[in-house]
Amino acid sequence: CALCVCVLCVFCLCGCGCACVCMCVHACDLASLVCPLSILVLLLAGSVLFMTDIAASTRNDDNGISDANREDIRRMAGDVAQIFQFLNAGKGRHQVYDRLATFTDTIGPRLAGSKSMDNAIDYMHEALKADGLANVHGEDAQVPNWVRGQESATMLEPRNHNLAILGLGTSVGTSAEGISAEVLVVRSFDELHNRSAEARGKIIVFNQPFISYGISVEYRALGASEASKVGGLAALIRSVTPFSINSPHTGVQDYQDGVVKVPAACITVEDAEMMSRMAARGTRIVVNLKMEAKNNGLVTSQNTVAEIKGSKYPDEVVLVSGHLDSWDVGQGAMDDGGGAFISWQALSTIRQLGLQPKRTMRVVLWTGEEYGGYGSQKYYQDHQNESKMLNIAMESDIGTFRPLGLSFTGSPKAKAIITEIMEYLKPLNASRVVDNGGETDTNWWAKKGVPLGSLENQNDKYFYFHHSNGDTMSVQNPDTMDQCATLWSVVAYCLANMEEMLPR
Repeated sequence: CALCVCVLCVFCLCGCGCACVCMCVHACDLASLVCPLSILVLLLAGSVLFMTDIAASTRNDDNGISDANREDIRRMAGDVAQIFQFLNAGKGRHQVYDRLATFTDTIGPRLAGSKSMDNAIDYMHEALKADGLANVHGEDAQVPNWVRGQESATMLEPRNHNLAILGLGTSVGTSAEGISAEVLVVRSFDELHNRSAEARGKIIVFNQPFISYGISVEYRALGASEASKVGGLAALIRSVTPFSINSPHTGVQDYQDGVVKVPAACITVEDAEMMSRMAARGTRIVVNLKMEAKNNGLVTSQNTVAEIKGSKYPDEVVLVSGHLDSWDVGQGAMDDGGGAFISWQALSTIRQLGLQPKRTMRVVLWTGEEYGGYGSQKYYQDHQNESKMLNIAMESDIGTFRPLGLSFTGSPKAKAIITEIMEYLKPLNASRVVDNGGETDTNWWAKKGVPLGSLENQNDKYFYFHHSNGDTMSVQNPDTMDQCATLWSVVAYCLANMEEMLPR
């Protein structure tokens, strides 16, 4: 390509000199100027191009894949070439980004159980029907109805300072006057218990370091109950993020049975560290916390479902998914608008190309994930008897940044098949296969032995924006979303179109 220096470009194949067929994953203006004759040649030659690449990289050792399965995968090279061209240089270029932008700009954040989430579900029903997908419907699930209300935290001593906070999901509120109390700052649960004699009647501030999300999130989940156990009146918890520009990050918290419920909110990294420094100098800190948060029990929400019916094995299913709900801040564009919409895009791409997979492709947009997977748990309860017909359950819920490959849980023979399919993603440098393919909404199926897959992507900045007002469309990139949609579509289509299901 004359306009961008990229080794991923596919030069003009028709010999007309137009040099306009570009599979470049960068922003090349030529990508939309596609020579019709060159497309025809590309589609006809795609099988040779992709099979040659696979043949060059195929190992001779016994990796558990049969010759029949390998040939079954290779015969789809032409279809895969169409998917690549459609999403990266054709009509489908930036389609997933544009759809997500319209949705998030129209609906905004979508807390499960809220009117906004109801509007989001209605919106998606109409969009999926308009896209020509089959069997569009909702499936009921009970989810919490938690309402944030107005909230504030003000430092009264040693100076007046407004703390940026976000109440944690399912937290109780305060009285109208709020809670005014001295602060005790700790860096760990151990320190809190060691200083329990100082804790009674105080607001506990947790200034735990960010180690990893999986480790540090324990403070968000359990901080309120741990504070209550030692007589604390409330918990203010340092946001679970490695980076902050005075941005609080919310999320669900979990009251322990038999422990008095006290209000809980997250504060910014900056404020947590400031109060920690003050406390180390022996400065008395007093904070007033006001929260109108209310828990209104369970209400009915819905998982949103659509399909492409299989042409040969319609009762066998490849499931792709993301969760439609989000927290009530930002736009929920990254968590998990991107994952939900590349899952829709996978089916949409196959339909728009007129491809006919042998088994059914199903997209499920979950509700209640942010509260711990309420929607997906109900779906599992309702459909667990169909587990033998579920070829794989895939969920994208850790960002749609530049794709790297697929996380996978399954048998060694199934992994060998996945590895072979992922050879198709080498043009995107996204062919690696790593372990642990389950996500919150798909992990239920592990007990039935169903293979699981999730998107592996370069998401090192994911927790910069996670559960914050910063989770907007500005985080998303249209080109990398196309690449993620390409990976998702190729994997789902190949698994839906193979003659055999994944071995267990």
